[in-house]
Amino acid sequence: MSLDALKNQIADFAKDVRLNLSSMASDETLTPLQKYGIFAACGIASRNPQVRQALVAEAAQHLDETSLNAAKSAAAIMGMNNVYYRFLHLASNEEFRTMPAKLRMNVIANPGVPKQDFELWSLAVSAINGCGMCIDAHEAELRKAGVSSQSIQAAVRFAAIIQSAAIAVEAA
Repeated sequence: MSLDALKNQIADFAKDVRLNLSSMASDETLTPLQKYGIFAACGIASRNPQVRQALVAEAAQHLDETSLNAAKSAAAIMGMNNVYYRFLHLASNEEFRTMPAKLRMNVIANPGVPKQDFELWSLAVSAINGCGMCIDAHEAELRKAGVSSQSIQAAVRFAAIIQSAAIAVEAA
């Protein structure tokens, strides 16, 4: 499925979602690697088969195999981390915060793409998954790397648009 086919699946009640999807492709706030990595990672994180297929296919036209796999890794590792760290944040029992996570996360140290790009993808996925601790941690890493507020905001805006597309497709 193409991005255009995905937009065609979105009903008129969600016309704004269609327009926002269209604007993402032409947005120049992010580098192509950043933008299309977010497409893939957030398409996967949306958990909607049509959205995933369209956005991963779009990303595959712009990313090499290593970069596409890194975006998939960002979605997968954040799927794990967002659940765990959201639990730590929400649990009243502070004992859990003192325990080692015992979760393998080696891909974060060596994702195969520039670290700041992987962090940006992880931030976007964490926004979809609603993990405040992860959002704060990734934003802090991005700030240390000198990533602008505009780029951080664009990544989260793209995540919001992608998630709204998944909801619009399912609501049709």
